[in-house]
Amino acid sequence: MTEFLRVAPEVRDALEARRPVVAFESTIISHGMPYPRNRDTALEAEAAARAAGVVPATVALLDGRIAVGLTGNEIERLSTEKGVLKVSRRDLAWALAGRRAGATTVSATMLAAARAGIDVFATGGIGGVHRGSADTSDVSADLTELAATSVCVVSAGAKAILDIPRTLEVLETLGVPVACWGTPDFPAFYSRSSGSPAPLRVDSAEEVAKMLATQRALGLPQGILVAVPVPEGQEIPRQTVEGWIEKALGEAEKGGVRGKGVTPFLLSRIGELSGGASLESNVSLFHNNVRHGCLIAVACARRAASGLSG
Repeated sequence: MTEFLRVAPEVRDALEARRPVVAFESTIISHGMPYPRNRDTALEAEAAARAAGVVPATVALLDGRIAVGLTGNEIERLSTEKGVLKVSRRDLAWALAGRRAGATTVSATMLAAARAGIDVFATGGIGGVHRGSADTSDVSADLTELAATSVCVVSAGAKAILDIPRTLEVLETLGVPVACWGTPDFPAFYSRSSGSPAPLRVDSAEEVAKMLATQRALGLPQGILVAVPVPEGQEIPRQTVEGWIEKALGEAEKGGVRGKGVTPFLLSRIGELSGGASLESNVSLFHNNVRHGCLIAVACARRAASGLSG
């Protein structure tokens, strides 16, 4: 995969010096928010990482390479260009072979981060088991990637549109540690609690860094999911969100929306139904995850510099 990786000099230098780096996905730019909020949110996340002493590495497919670390112009391009693909692990070879521009999902970003040597990846929410999956078999590749790729993923739990109890069951089956930061409840993206208990709990970046190091020392291939609840001031009550989701799901089914189109459709429709409140919550929780991801990256780098393992 090395020949297909284009690691930005800033990112490469930081990794070689064992300084902290955090990866970001690019689907949030091309498919998650309207312009210019998508561009501004991405640039603000990168600025926040640098202010915390961490090098940001936004990942995307550009010109036949997996770019790990983007320029401002490349973020602008992803923010505005039409036809940017939504790329998961499954789509990587096809997209790269055709030199297609692509925004990476959680699964593709995890894979790229691991191959580049990045320990921590901050995103909004992971994918999982979709509602009605018994009929559609719609389960996100994010879950199998977490089972196979040793990266710490920091998110606001799973997207609220999912069947969260079943998502947690699948993660348990796959042996993926799910640690909730400072809470006994697993968060549900816009809401601080999904109604499901936290499988594990952590209260500091140092705990997470030691957990990741121990996982690797044991030879376990799984990544770690760290679930951070949305800040209280930006939380939307779960019952309110459920009403929007049910309405949007009905519209998606009636309109024949399937596969990779479901998530962006639902998020867009929920944005409309919420009068923009869901977008504000999304931006807030993403930046909150970035802050926590930076703390973890710094802790991981500190352990590496000290020669600590496990």
